Amino acid sequence: MEKKDFLKEPIKHIDIKSFDSTRIIEAMKDMSFSARDTAKAAELFNTMINDKDCTIILCIAGSTSAAGCMQIYADMIKYNMADVVVASAATIVDMDFFEALGFRHYKGSAAVDDKKLRELYIDRIYDTFIDEEQLQICDNTVKEIADSLPKRPYSSREFIRE
Repeated sequence: MEKKDFLKEPIKHIDIKSFDSTRIIEAMKDMSFSARDTAKAAELFNTMINDKDCTIILCIAGSTSAAGCMQIYADMIKYNMADVVVASAATIVDMDFFEALGFRHYKGSAAVDDKKLRELYIDRIYDTFIDEEQLQICDNTVKEIADSLPKRPYSSREFIRE
């Protein structure tokens, strides 16, 4: 297999505004395992949103952005569903900025030969693939931005604004 065979189906970021999931999530409360947990989490989140004294902190792991959740996070911020965002560097650079540069994450498989992926310069995030050469372009772009700034300490917030 060639590189193009692995990097052919881009991950699509879900648009939670395009459908109403209320009925299915409510039905999940009578199920078990993660379905019931999802319903409980939705109920708790609704309680938090309606509590004016509650501060909602959205913690984002980079892998969830690569998995198709970027639009969810953007909408949560846009519609004031979170008061604070805590994101890993992977979320900000290797996922969000990576896609802002026009690169994509691709559907993959956890059951693939990592040696073969390495030979083709493909990185795997569980069952998601990215082009290592594109990731290097992303990293070099971040380096160029950092090198262009005046030499002084920066908070992550300041650096992201630059």
